[in-house]
Amino acid sequence: MLQTLRDKTSGWIATIIILLLIIPVGFIGMSDYLVQRSDTDAARVSVPPAWWRGAPGWWPASRLWTTESITAQAFSDRFEQARQAARAEQGDAFDAREFESEENRRELLDLMIDETVLRMAAARDGLVVGDALVRDTIAGIPAFQVDGKFNAERYRLALATQGQTPAQFDQLVREGLRTGLLSGAVAESGFVTANELKRLVTVLGERREARMVMVPRPAPSTEPVTDAQAQAWFDANKARYRAPEEVTIEYVEVDGAALQVPALDEAALRGRYESMKSRYQSQEERAASHILVRVPAGADAATVAAAQRKAAGFAAQARAAGADFAAIARASSDDIGSRATGGDLGWIARGAMPAPFEQALYALSVGQVSEPVRTDAGWHVIQLRELKAGAQQTFEEVRDTLAREEQQSARERAFSELAGKLVDAVNRNPSSLAPAARAVGLPLRTLGPLTRQSRDGLAGNPAVLRAAFGEAAIEDRTASSLIEVGPDRSVVLRVTQHAPERPLTLAQARARVDADVRADRVRKAQQARVDALVKRLKAGEAFEAVARAEGLDAPQRVPGVQRGAPLPTPAVGDAVFAAPAPRAGAASAGHALLDDGRAVVFTVDAVQPGRLDALSQDERTQLAEQIASGRAGEEAQALARALRRQMRIEIVDANL
Repeated sequence: MLQTLRDKTSGWIATIIILLLIIPVGFIGMSDYLVQRSDTDAARVSVPPAWWRGAPGWWPASRLWTTESITAQAFSDRFEQARQAARAEQGDAFDAREFESEENRRELLDLMIDETVLRMAAARDGLVVGDALVRDTIAGIPAFQVDGKFNAERYRLALATQGQTPAQFDQLVREGLRTGLLSGAVAESGFVTANELKRLVTVLGERREARMVMVPRPAPSTEPVTDAQAQAWFDANKARYRAPEEVTIEYVEVDGAALQVPALDEAALRGRYESMKSRYQSQEERAASHILVRVPAGADAATVAAAQRKAAGFAAQARAAGADFAAIARASSDDIGSRATGGDLGWIARGAMPAPFEQALYALSVGQVSEPVRTDAGWHVIQLRELKAGAQQTFEEVRDTLAREEQQSARERAFSELAGKLVDAVNRNPSSLAPAARAVGLPLRTLGPLTRQSRDGLAGNPAVLRAAFGEAAIEDRTASSLIEVGPDRSVVLRVTQHAPERPLTLAQARARVDADVRADRVRKAQQARVDALVKRLKAGEAFEAVARAEGLDAPQRVPGVQRGAPLPTPAVGDAVFAAPAPRAGAASAGHALLDDGRAVVFTVDAVQPGRLDALSQDERTQLAEQIASGRAGEEAQALARALRRQMRIEIVDANL
């Protein structure tokens, strides 16, 4: 039998059989390749190899593609940075809910995708940033400079405060430079010709002489809306009358501020004080002055030794009877920042200066002058002028602070414990929140119906709306994860009812239809009135006479109107410049309807084209640079769009 089987599994027939057996097994094994996990990603960008740019995106060719992820955490961190920047810029006008909009999130994600696309394209095309450019870029960062020059001590101190090493920052700068190579090269190619500049100045610098009159809003329509009129309007505008998608939710809220915590234990407070005693001790500080003999980076041994001897001479002068350290520093110190104040460095605490400087300073007695001390900047001669000893605050002085912190810690522990119990209870039965609410002793509340535009209270929280309108929440009707809605305040919710967006019937929308019909009557009446006024002006009637006959104010002359001028709104300015230039001896008339129902009727009496020779050479240069810069920005955006088409971009909406 074995021989028979061996005979039958040889040759091309056996090969086909084996392939047919391998294919389904292979696809089972390939599932990890065909289905890429993206549950922690906000987006993924994949690019084909440089040597096969037309490589298909399906397996197995997709294995040749390089993929970079924009993680949900990276997106969240970037969004939080943008939020803080917007809050700092807008102050009290900042609207957190508006900032949390889906549009803002997608705009930021698009920016991060563009950055990733440019970086990956640069890497694919073999663009390299040289070490010299990285060094020059870092040296040019103002935060690392003293007196306009790069300072190694300031550089290391600044990185240390951010928890970064020089190597990490070097790589960060290198990646940023490489990302900007492609777009920067395109941006720098923008230019404008002399003829283009002249034509643009002719158009952009144009000024118009106009006269205007305001036409008040007509009286509201009081005429009834008949059934036939309502039906005709409704049939012509059905897309306007739709009920928004709605959900009703049940939820359990854990609010740390409402939790009861144990009364304060005086012994525990004292124990907390003892364990944190150093926190309530002010650090010793020393007022110091110095004389710096600067040593250039990379100086040879002879130069270093000569500088040391020079510093030793200053130290000897400063120690002489009756010597004025400040006068010596003003006359001799190479530290431009402190030289004018006699070398005064102010109050210095531990950790603020390089280690050799600090060790020497903290070894001095008040009034004493040090031997020369070497740092990266050069040789320092240090004088300790004054000492401010650290002070320990007593328990009584900080008791109230300790009590608040202890209460807050207890409340946070209680919140964390209760929230954990709620999550455990929900996980045991995610199809209903009632058992979980009973298990933790919290009320089960309902809210809704809600729409995606809800803005009041809990319903206005973007995270709550995203969870409530999530596909899984609506289809599965299972409980959400714990949603943070504020400091020590979280909710778990579950959708109990869902109504998709749907068309309304005329009966349901009748009140809105009647209001819209009446508003349309007012608009048409206003349009008819201003059309008649413009017609009379175009026929040659005097503007003043037309206005007087219509009971309007006398036309106001508006000289030298420029493009973009709000008259009183930008729409009016646009209409003035959209009107044709007047013929000789005649006026060009037009109108603009305002959002509040009023209208502006105007005439254009004269047009003065912009003149290039009216601009100074500096103004021409600046304008040309602005135009070239704008054009370069458009080209850079076009580059990003073109590169996107060469790549595969996946967006995980659920993680935004």
